[in-house]
Amino acid sequence: MNKIKIALQYLMPKHGISRLVGKFAAAEAGWLTTKAISYFIKAYDINMAEAKLKNASDFKTFNDFFTRELEDGARTIDSDPSTICYPVDGAISQQGPIEKGQLIQAKGFDYSLETLLGGDKETAAPFQDGEFSCIYLAPKDYHRIHMPITGTLREMIYVPGDLFSVNPLTANNVPNLFARNERVVAIFDTAQGAMAMVLVGATIVASIETVWAGTVTPPAGKDVFRWKYPASGIDAITLEKGAEMGRFKLGSTVVSTFAPNMVKFNQQAGPETVTRLGEHYADLVAFEQQASDKDDTNND
Repeated sequence: MNKIKIALQYLMPKHGISRLVGKFAAAEAGWLTTKAISYFIKAYDINMAEAKLKNASDFKTFNDFFTRELEDGARTIDSDPSTICYPVDGAISQQGPIEKGQLIQAKGFDYSLETLLGGDKETAAPFQDGEFSCIYLAPKDYHRIHMPITGTLREMIYVPGDLFSVNPLTANNVPNLFARNERVVAIFDTAQGAMAMVLVGATIVASIETVWAGTVTPPAGKDVFRWKYPASGIDAITLEKGAEMGRFKLGSTVVSTFAPNMVKFNQQAGPETVTRLGEHYADLVAFEQQASDKDDTNND
């Protein structure tokens, strides 16, 4: 059955289906929208108690429901400047070192850092030999993406591609999944080094939004698009740790990459670990080194 599910994904018109679903998701269809939302809440056991709007009838469109805002205080952002926090609710797919320009997708499957970030060596260079994290968002999860650390946006890249599902079954069976699907790449400068956040599209993901550009996908054509942003000045875009940076209109995956010697992931976290926005995810190596140096000085 799993082989059949994978084979069907290769055969089905994924873009056409996704765009069609997207039109319904964006439509104010009255009772039909309310009914679809009610079914979704029940089918996926969604916790509406933590949402700011709690009833299916409160939402004009399915997209409004899917990108629902949480109540104030529903998530607490780890404010420690020596750490990074989880950027989303979800589950870790894989995390670890970027070795020889490759990231682990699943057992037996690696994919290219350069391809993931849009096919440019210069873009990929700051992350070679660094670390990566891949987090999958299930349909039940909160689908806004937040900053794991404070950063200034330097570049956004739209990369066209396929729209395979990104669930664990597909990740274990479709090679180069995250580097072949449609995606939006955001490159940030942080005080500790470069960080990329890659928002990966999937089947029936109608569009991806960022807080600075609105809806980024799907534009027309098959070209890679790049937007540059200033490092300073009134036009610079700096987002604080925990601030919203984007959202999926129907769920997907976030792949984050970090510069070498920048982060050290929580040893208790690994594949299938449930993530909650704002909770401690990794320590910043520079702060660990400063603490170590201070201890050595005190001991002397």
